[in-house]
Amino acid sequence: MKYLSVSEIAKLWNISERSVRNYCASGRIPEVFLTGKTWNIPENAVKPDRKNMHIDKPKTFLDILKYEMNNKIKGGIYHKIQIDFTYNSNHIEGSRLTHEQTRYIYETNSIGIEKNTISINDIMESVNHFRCIDLVIDRANFQLSENFIKKLHFILKTGTSSSNNERFVVGDYKKYPNIVGNMETVKPENVAKEMQMLLKRYNECNKCKTLTDILNFHYEFEKIHPFQDGNGRIGRLIMFKECLKNNIVPFIIYDDLKLFYYRGLNEWNNEKGYLIDTCLSAQDRFKTYLDYFKINY
Repeated sequence: MKYLSVSEIAKLWNISERSVRNYCASGRIPEVFLTGKTWNIPENAVKPDRKNMHIDKPKTFLDILKYEMNNKIKGGIYHKIQIDFTYNSNHIEGSRLTHEQTRYIYETNSIGIEKNTISINDIMESVNHFRCIDLVIDRANFQLSENFIKKLHFILKTGTSSSNNERFVVGDYKKYPNIVGNMETVKPENVAKEMQMLLKRYNECNKCKTLTDILNFHYEFEKIHPFQDGNGRIGRLIMFKECLKNNIVPFIIYDDLKLFYYRGLNEWNNEKGYLIDTCLSAQDRFKTYLDYFKINY
């Protein structure tokens, strides 16, 4: 095979010698080699296509979230989700931080303390929930797994009083029995097996999940109640992730929907419509955000 020099190829392809050297150095021309400092290029080498310098705009809602997250965009849909999702999910579980305080923590990474006493746990769980949302967005297209769910719990509870309490296992399944309302949950020694079976049932079907599929997983997850604390927030984060993965408009369970949400979980086996209708109402509210930011769905 005959080999040509950089200058010969540059003339042949009508480009600069510098471009040819860059193509060689980056491995974009097959079978080139160096003799000393001289590139030897096969005479039948094909000019590489120029890299597309135009960056496509995000196409899906998940693309938009990843773009805004990675570029630290302020004032967009990602920003709003961080604040509203964190405030409401924590408030359902008893956090006393206001929406304004949650916003302030997110935007300034600090807290303005006024007259009221503020729990360190509430602050830490807000900061940690922001990080959980980032993980959900980053791993949205990944298959649900025990490791992912445990990682969410580890992030959520790290630095809280739970992490210093021997009864709690941060990032792992519960060691002691717990009760939700008046309902007994799965015993600690059976949690791992029940979670593995639940994930197997959910993941074995490769088709896109429906909203009902996601809500059924949520109900089964909460019935198991695998962690000593934080199960509601982890469950709602999982629902958000699975909606993103399956191109379903996600939703935030607002504090004013809490009682309807709890009723829906309690009655799931008898009447699925309660929980479905509650989540559809939350979804409609979320669509108003998408409309405001001119995001298609």
